[in-house]
Amino acid sequence: MSSVMNMFGCGVVRAPPQALGIGKRSGGGLTIVCSSRPQKKATAHHRKTRPWKTQPWDINQKPTVYDPLPPLPPDWTLVIPADASAAPPPPTPAP
Repeated sequence: MSSVMNMFGCGVVRAPPQALGIGKRSGGGLTIVCSSRPQKKATAHHRKTRPWKTQPWDINQKPTVYDPLPPLPPDWTLVIPADASAAPPPPTPAP
């Protein structure tokens, strides 16, 4: 038990198995008593430390409006030969 106290630097209390909902075979669990500065887990930390807009000019700022994109060029061009009996050549990719 002293190695656990040295590892965490504080007192450790051993909880009874009934309190932890553990079966009879288990020897119980360890509970850290004096956690002076507990750390938040990832999502809680990111929610707490996210950048909030505090200035009125920033709060009232609208998203940027961009011009619509031009239509995309065709990727494939189908060429039909004058002679319908001949099979058309396979399409070639556009550069």
